[in-house]
Order: sequence, then C-alpha cells, then structure tokens
Amino acid sequence: MAKSKMSRARRKKIAIWSTILVLSLSLALPLASYSVHWLGMSATAQEAKAVQNPKNKFWNQVRDGAAGYSAVKGDGANVLMQPGGENWRQFRESPILTMVPWLIVGMAVLLLLYHLLHGKNRLDVNSLSGRMVPRWSTFERMVHWVTAFSFIALAITGLSMLLGKKILIPVLGKAGFASWAAISLNVHNIIGPIFTIGIALMIIMWIWHNFPNATDLKWFAKGGGLFGKAHPSAGRMNGGEKVWFWILMTLGVAVCISGVILVAPIYPQITIPGLETARSLMQQASSVHAIAAVIWTAIALGHIYIGTAGTEGAIEGMATGYVSEEWARQHHDLWFDKMQQEGKVLLPGEPRGAQSQPGTVYSRNT
Repeated sequence: MAKSKMSRARRKKIAIWSTILVLSLSLALPLASYSVHWLGMSATAQEAKAVQNPKNKFWNQVRDGAAGYSAVKGDGANVLMQPGGENWRQFRESPILTMVPWLIVGMAVLLLLYHLLHGKNRLDVNSLSGRMVPRWSTFERMVHWVTAFSFIALAITGLSMLLGKKILIPVLGKAGFASWAAISLNVHNIIGPIFTIGIALMIIMWIWHNFPNATDLKWFAKGGGLFGKAHPSAGRMNGGEKVWFWILMTLGVAVCISGVILVAPIYPQITIPGLETARSLMQQASSVHAIAAVIWTAIALGHIYIGTAGTEGAIEGMATGYVSEEWARQHHDLWFDKMQQEGKVLLPGEPRGAQSQPGTVYSRNT
C-alpha cells in the first residue's frame, strides 16, 4: 500500500515537472529564434566590414572627383562628378548671397531719407550769368551714357537671375519667370561685352584726373558739401567722384573679368593656382561676379542720385557737356579757376564749341 502511494506521488511530481518543462520550452523556442537571427545579423555585419563592396568604393571615388577615361576631350570631361559643384550650390543658396542684395534696399532707403530731410543741393545764386564752362567732351558723354544704360540693363537682368527664384517666381509663376529668365540671360550676355568696353574706356580717359591729393582730405573733412552750407574746394574731380572712380577700378573690373569668364568659359584656358578646371573657374567667377555686382549696384545708386535729383545743375553737364559758371565755382572752384586762366569760359550767347580767347580772365565778382 505504501509502495502504491509512493508511486502515485512520484507520478504526480513527474507530471508537474513535465508540465513546467513543456511550458518553458514553448516559451524558450521562439526567443531562441530571435537570438539566432540576431547572431546571424551580427555575423553578416562583421563580414560586410571585412569585405568592402567594390561598387561602394567606386562610388566614393566618383564623389571625390576621381578622373577616368572619356572619349570626349576637354578640360574636366573625364570627371564624372565634380565635388566643387555641390559646394558652389550650397554657397549660391547660402544667406550670404541672399542677404547681400539688401544692401541695395538699404542704400535706397538712406537716399530717400536724405532727400526728404535735406532736399536737393541747390546753387547759392538766384540767377545765372549765362557764362558756361565746357566740362565733358562729346566722346566722354557718349561713353558715359552707353555705359550707364548698359549698367542699368545689366543690373535689372542680373538681379532677376540672382533673386528670381525667391522673388519673381511667386509673382510671375514658374512659366512666366522661365521666359523672363531666358530673356534676361540673353540680354545680359549681349550687353555685358559692350559694358566692359565702356568701363575700359572710362578708365583710360579719366584715371589721370582721379589720383587723390591733400585737397580731397579737406573735401571729406567737410562732408563733401552734402551737409550744411559749406562748399569745400575741389579740382575737376572732387573726393567723392574719385572714390567712385576707384570703386569702378576695383569692383567694376572684377565684375567685368568674372563676366567674361562666365560668357566664354573655355576660351582661353586660364591656369590659375587653385583653379584647376574651367568649371571650377566658372564657379568661383560666378560668386565673385554676383557679390561684386550687387555691392557696386548699391553704391551706384548714390552716384545716380547725386548726379540727378541730388545736385542742381549736375545732370546738365553730362547731358550737354557744359556747366554754368555758378555751378563750377560752387562745386569745383579750383578747376574753374584753371579754366578761367586758360580762357575756356564761354561768354553769354557765345556758340557752344567756341572758347574765350586765351588769357581772358573773369573775376569772381564779374
């Protein structure tokens, strides 16, 4: 009887442990599959590290600008992907190029405030004597106006291409802007060389009159006559005009040279340290062209304002080639005295193109 009870107890114990074992295995087997899968993935990752994908290596070389073979001949034709292109794109979309154009808006606002608060710089006299002084030759005026109108056309078309994506597309739409951008590009490329010739002629004609001297320092010390009633002395070119000329010599020349590179990227093949290919040269020229042109345009607004609405009688000189005696005395007294000594002041009613006899001198009270 005791033996029978022991057998039943043992069977009960075996049944309990068997149930526990079955339940444990039923839970452990699914977890084991996850463990096997994880171990397999780890092994695969280790193998991937040990064996480098040749296609991945090739792609890395392509992205780094590695050169290969190409039947197409030309500078950079054997390079499938140029890394500098992405750098140029990022710079093109950077805040630098999107914020620089605000210089133009800032300059326009400053000039408007100045005009509203100060008004036009008028002549101190109530009436003119009628005596005229030759200031600009016909050739000088022709070069100036061709260059000036070219500058305006280039500024409009250039800013359209630079900022059109952000400003004009919302207004014109993509199709409208595409048409305008195509027109702007063609106008820009045609007028650009004409403008470059004009800048070169201006430099040749006027560089001799624009070297700074001590008189210019005094002119700047008195604010150039833009504030108050004082009229500082000046020769044929005052300090402000000389600054404008040297801006033309620096920013203007940079804009022209970079523009020529953009219009004719392959001719000539220019070799400059740091610029290995024509494409990289164009990328750097594009950045220089945009920044220099925008800064130059902002400064040009001041030049245009002073020569038109800002100063009485200034536009007459570039329109006709002659300025009144009163204007010359007030703004360029040293130059006027020289013109008097040379007998180049025209009498009232004297035909334009004629000159007073050499040695004829008029006093300031005449």
